[in-house]
Amino acid sequence: MGGLRELAAPFVVSGPCGVAVRDRLKHLTPRDEEVLRAVGEHQGALASRDLRDRCADGLEHSTDTWASRKRDLTPLSSSRIAGAITKATHDQWALARRCQAAHIQTLEAGIKTLRHRLSLPIGEPGTKRAAGGYRSKGEWFHKSRRLAALEARHAAVVADRQAGRVRVVRGGRRLLNTRHHLAQAQLTEDQWRERWEAERWFIAADGESGKRFGNETIRVTPDGEVSIKLPAPLAHLANAPHGRYTLTVRIGFAHRGAEWADRITANRAVAYRVHLDTERGRWYLTASWQRPVVQTVPLEAARALGVIGVDTNADHFAAYRLDRHGNPVGEPRRFFYDLSGTAAHRDAQIRHALTRLINWAKRCGVTAIAIEDLDFTTEKTREKHGRRKRFRQLISGIPTGKLKARLVSMAAEQGLSIVAVDPAYTSLWGAQHWQKPLATPKRKMSRHDAAGIAIGRRALGHPVRRRTAPPPHDRSDRAGHRTAQAGPGDRGREGTRPPATDHAPRDVPPNGTRKREPSASNTVRDAPRTQQWVQDSLTHTG
Repeated sequence: MGGLRELAAPFVVSGPCGVAVRDRLKHLTPRDEEVLRAVGEHQGALASRDLRDRCADGLEHSTDTWASRKRDLTPLSSSRIAGAITKATHDQWALARRCQAAHIQTLEAGIKTLRHRLSLPIGEPGTKRAAGGYRSKGEWFHKSRRLAALEARHAAVVADRQAGRVRVVRGGRRLLNTRHHLAQAQLTEDQWRERWEAERWFIAADGESGKRFGNETIRVTPDGEVSIKLPAPLAHLANAPHGRYTLTVRIGFAHRGAEWADRITANRAVAYRVHLDTERGRWYLTASWQRPVVQTVPLEAARALGVIGVDTNADHFAAYRLDRHGNPVGEPRRFFYDLSGTAAHRDAQIRHALTRLINWAKRCGVTAIAIEDLDFTTEKTREKHGRRKRFRQLISGIPTGKLKARLVSMAAEQGLSIVAVDPAYTSLWGAQHWQKPLATPKRKMSRHDAAGIAIGRRALGHPVRRRTAPPPHDRSDRAGHRTAQAGPGDRGREGTRPPATDHAPRDVPPNGTRKREPSASNTVRDAPRTQQWVQDSLTHTG
């Protein structure tokens, strides 16, 4: 392909495998809050101790060590609580390992770029695909020191990974560092301490199929009564039989409440988590459960009614509808969002934009949305883009991970499939082949709109360019039709070419006479024939 990298084949993204809903525990009494705080502090201390032991085991972990840790926790809590704590510990350790691998990959990308640029002569110009040499001896010197620092950091992280060491902070490393910047975070020491302790609490329980209402530790009845199995040292706080404490409030999930009620009525597993939002002073209960693995729709079935190609940008989605032949239909659509402000605001903006996109897809009648399989792991390093800080902030702000998770889960509820495509060259080729031809005085085509068409065509299995080269001979039946056009069984495939709409109408006078005789054809394109291979400039069905 002339130096271009090989493109990955499009695929249908697997649907979500779990559901989580949340509701507020309103009007808790002081006694309720006192018990919840005591349970959270006690079990949080056990979780911290278990995480310390798991990190000390490193790669020497086995089922025997897991069972040993669970046996040590059982007398201080219960068998079910000990199982929930050890499982959460393993999930947290595995997440730290994945983050460690991603950090190594980022360091390797920066080291590779620095070595390449340092090997070039000073002042060597760069290209579109690779940066050039540094502009001065001083910059070259500072970057050489930067390379040494990255190599030392990379060697330390690799040594930690090989030894099985991870750095984990219960409560979050960001919140821990906030302790040193209280003025900037607009927090007092007491406010930070309250938030820190609340984040380190542990009031959660895994579901158990076959048990009453799907959970023996935190039980929620169909009428909304919430009761908690207290750990052994706190059994004196119980107000119900068998060492349980029943809250005075009632809860009801407004979202997916019917699905949740069906599960607990059938005694199917439901996991619960209780946490305190210290900023608002509110307690919440989160219920989650797994869904059976659903077979994804075959790629050909997802393409049957066309797709909507979506180009993801830092402040909007650029979407274009395409029929199954790859022809753009209608006008481009843009769905804007604002990613400034708090995390809750950014999350709400993403959900609102995706909701509008999915609703439009349902109105169009398509069954699939095509999106790029983006990953900016190696693109966000300052070694690659140098002083282009605003560009690095731009690509860092694109919500790739959260966007894919949100879009897959929300589309699955509406019966839509998500087709992921290789993101290579979509903006470049889209602008080259589609931006100018589709632009009219009344329609302004941007580079992002054209990229949406390129993404959709790649998901449909068509080349990005509008049409391929004509047959090499003088007759189409000798060499066949163009490769990028409608299938043999499609209606209108061999029809005549529609009249041009950007020229004056070719009307015949009412008396049936012409003002002048038609001119003789002097080109192959104008010559009459029974089968016409010439296609319209923007469609592939004629």
